[in-house]
Formats: sequence, structure tokens, C-alpha cells
Amino acid sequence: MRRRFVTLDVFTNRRYAGNPLAVVLDPGGLDGAAMQAVAREFNLSETVFVLPPADPAHRAKLRIFTPSRELPFAGHPTVGTAVLLARLDGGSQSRDLIVEEAVGAIRCAIEPLGADHGRASFDLARLPEETGEAPASAAIAAALGLAPADIGFPGFAPSLWSAGNAFTFVPVNGLDAVARSRIDPAQWDATFGAGSFAGAFIYCRQTAEPGHAFHARMFAPGAGVREDPATGSAVAAFAGVIARFAPPPDGAHHFVIEQGYEMGRPSLIHLSMTMQGGTLVAASIGGEAIVVTEGTIEA
Repeated sequence: MRRRFVTLDVFTNRRYAGNPLAVVLDPGGLDGAAMQAVAREFNLSETVFVLPPADPAHRAKLRIFTPSRELPFAGHPTVGTAVLLARLDGGSQSRDLIVEEAVGAIRCAIEPLGADHGRASFDLARLPEETGEAPASAAIAAALGLAPADIGFPGFAPSLWSAGNAFTFVPVNGLDAVARSRIDPAQWDATFGAGSFAGAFIYCRQTAEPGHAFHARMFAPGAGVREDPATGSAVAAFAGVIARFAPPPDGAHHFVIEQGYEMGRPSLIHLSMTMQGGTLVAASIGGEAIVVTEGTIEA
């Protein structure tokens, strides 16, 4: 059966940058195994399947797959699919909609910016939680092909956080260390875990472009994503890292995280945080998305 799909580049305002996303619009009748096969065929970091919502007041239910597994939540699929759904619904005015993901109902705000281009942000369905103790810095360095002296910078240390997907957050001392990071297969599973998402988000304060807050890369070979150009679910959890290691004062704050530069796919992820009484009480992820291709796939 032929099924419609659209691909978009997400966390960018131009084609062939950002993080590519495939969205299958009429997956009725496909089970999880068939969806996984389609995601493997697209071989992008994520593929979304748009299903009818459980709550008729919501716009859609989303199932999200990497090439090797289903995820309960992901950032660039949420942003890109929200922009696409608003485009399909028509109209040129900003609007809100709610999509259902395994992590919960997610409210999205969409601003159309052209026929094939828009901006979306979504409120986190689950605030970040620290999920355990990070591996030793020496082990992290070995798994990333770095020296122990590369790990950490003032105020920040490795940590584990999740806002739906768990990541090891690895601070390094500059752009050079980020650029030198690589997966060492002999060390990876022992350090970051086997048989799980096991994503490592490497970040530094030094940025490639002025005005941005952090520069990052993300590796998740266990999920079939050797390197991801932009990882919204990691930045969602990164709000917890910021709140712990460099808590901003009470009020609303905005950060731009740049990612994908080493892959030639520069991406800008917008993180908004609200602090109250020294505690993170709300956060949202946002960015732009643009349609690249439309077609059908047999499935």
C-alpha cells in the first residue's frame, strides 16, 4: 500500500541543514514491526508515524522510531511534525495544537513563516530528572577518544539526566575537544551502557557563532544513530543540567544550543527555562523546520 510521507529539515531555516525528519502521514494498519522497517528504510535519526489521537481534542498521536528502536519522546520529530500538521491544516496564523507521545500529551505553539516553513515550540511533558551517577571521567574520556584532562570545565561535571530519554551529559573544555570526540567501540558499551538508548551529549561553553550559549554533539550508536545533527530531547534534559550546575536567577531565560556543525548540518535548538525559588519549574524546546520532499512509500 502506498503511504504519503514528507521529509523536513528541523532546527534550521534552510534546506540541507538541521536534522532531517521523515513523517508518514497515513500509517493505518501498520504494526510496530512494520513501522520499524519503514524507519530503517528512511535511515534518518527519527521517523514519525501520524495516527489518530486517543483524545479527540488533540491533533494527533505520534509514534517515533530511530532506525533501530521506538522512542517515547523526541524533540526534532515534535517540532517538525507540529510545523507540518499546521501546514496541512491550512491558514497563515499562529496556533496551538496538542500531540500525544508515549511520554504524554505535548502542547505545541506553531508560527507559519511561509508555504513550506515554520517555527514551533513545545512545553516539556516531563521536567528533567537526574537518573543516576555518571561514569568516571577517565572512562568517559576513553569511550570518546579524549584525554581525561578534556573532560569538564568550571562549574560543570558529567551527569545523567532524562526528560523522556536518558543521556549522559559530558562537559568538555572547548570546541577542539568537541571536534575530537569520537565513538570508541571497545569502550562505549562498558561506559555508556549496551542495549539501551545510551546517548552521550558532549557540550562546551565555547561556541562556533556569537550569541549562542553552548556547542554540542550527540552520539547514540545503540539506537542506530551514530551521530545526531540536533537532539531536542537531549536539550530538554539539558535544562536540568543548567539548573543544577549554573542555575540562573528566578524568572524566564532563553538559551540557543548549536549542534551538527561537525556534520556539516548546523542546527539551532532554542531552550526556554523558568526558574522559581531556585528550582526549574517549566521548560520548552523550539526551532524552525522546512519541508524538503514529499512522496509515497510502499508499506
